[in-house]
Amino acid sequence: MRLFISFILCVISIAKVQADSFVVDKVYHPYVLPNEQEFEWRLFSRQTDEGNKLAQHIAYGFALSERVMFEAYILGERNENDSDDYGLKSYEAEVRWMLTEQGELWADWGALFELEKQHDSNDWEATAALLFEKEIGKTSLTMNFFMVYEWGDNSRESMKNEFRLQYRYRFLPQLQPAIELYTGHNYLGIGPAFMGIQRFDRQKQLKWEMGFIVGFNGNNKDNALRVAIEYEF
Repeated sequence: MRLFISFILCVISIAKVQADSFVVDKVYHPYVLPNEQEFEWRLFSRQTDEGNKLAQHIAYGFALSERVMFEAYILGERNENDSDDYGLKSYEAEVRWMLTEQGELWADWGALFELEKQHDSNDWEATAALLFEKEIGKTSLTMNFFMVYEWGDNSRESMKNEFRLQYRYRFLPQLQPAIELYTGHNYLGIGPAFMGIQRFDRQKQLKWEMGFIVGFNGNNKDNALRVAIEYEF
């Protein structure tokens, strides 16, 4: 436990020296179901002293094998200063790789790779992440470690890191409260989240998530609301 607390403090200290960006997003689990297909919708609202930024992700994904999942996204975003200015921001391709079978080792491991291109400019972002999950009694600890590389006509070439943590209590399949932590790019955020899963016939299931993350960055307000709905079949 002391080692874990020391690690979290180290991650928080790293977050305070990164360039300004935003890291609140989905906390990924390292699992893939054979023959899985899914539709996903995500909504993010970021509230700062300068305004409110709203973004949405729409995705379709399918399993390439028993351990590899591919997902394609389109991302839309509303301008902070103009509520009517809402348009397509970027495209993204994502591959998730389940490195170990669930329960095979003391913890479950996976990897994530993403490539994103801005819609109206030649700007790119490549991401590689290590995914970790460990069940502890009726709770689950999930951690994501990201390395993000940016380049393009309007982006300065740079390498950054991000960290996401979710500690979840499996109260009921349909209702699982959690605490989440996000760090990176000069941002530290902590807050509550709730999620659940409703299973139907065979492999069909509906997942939902909602979290409110409070930013701790001096006197500046920087909070986020995230909502996600995912249908797997």
